[in-house]
Amino acid sequence: MINEKSSKFLLNQRIWLFDLFKRIVDIISSISLLIIFFPIILITALLIKFTSPGPILFRQKRIGKNSKEFWMYKFRSMYIGDNDIRLKENYPELWEKYKKAGWKLPMCEDPRITPIGRVIRSLTIDEFPQLFNVLKGNMSLIGPRAYREEELKEYEKLFPQTKNYIKDIRSAKPGITGPWQTSGRNELTFEQRAKLDSHYIRNRSVRQEILIIFKTPMAMLSRW
Repeated sequence: MINEKSSKFLLNQRIWLFDLFKRIVDIISSISLLIIFFPIILITALLIKFTSPGPILFRQKRIGKNSKEFWMYKFRSMYIGDNDIRLKENYPELWEKYKKAGWKLPMCEDPRITPIGRVIRSLTIDEFPQLFNVLKGNMSLIGPRAYREEELKEYEKLFPQTKNYIKDIRSAKPGITGPWQTSGRNELTFEQRAKLDSHYIRNRSVRQEILIIFKTPMAMLSRW
């Protein structure tokens, strides 16, 4: 019994120290990256402002640590309006494809995306505002994908075998990059993505973080 308690205490201490280390790295990295990419952020904001009506930033509720919802920020890459409803009503075939593909469409097929939006998405610039989410503590640089509540509920119905994976995903802070983004991205099924995220959460380590950081630039280049 003493050994069990000691093991549990040591495990909790290890997780606490890892989370503290991760938070310090997140704060320093997000501030540094915001300073480095400030010229790109400014130019992108101006291009969005002057090429299509609507706000510069897009925000959407996503599921964070312990299923707590937060507003996730991105540069707006779509025309304003309820794009999901428009897609469902005007492009029923694309809507079905959108759902089956894990709520994603290839940029070349998606009528909701603006011309500037296609560029910033292909360069992953649309995700730069998420650095503010990292600074606020809603997200981490590295973590599982940030899902919408309706996505996870839909997946739980469609893929009941992923219930434990989803439970792990709900327990962790989502990241800008992570195991699924560096291991196939849209080519992976939801079950494969959820399994990768679950494995990452259950086996958190500094070594794993470093590997994902090194794999992220190559994953970004592969999108071009």
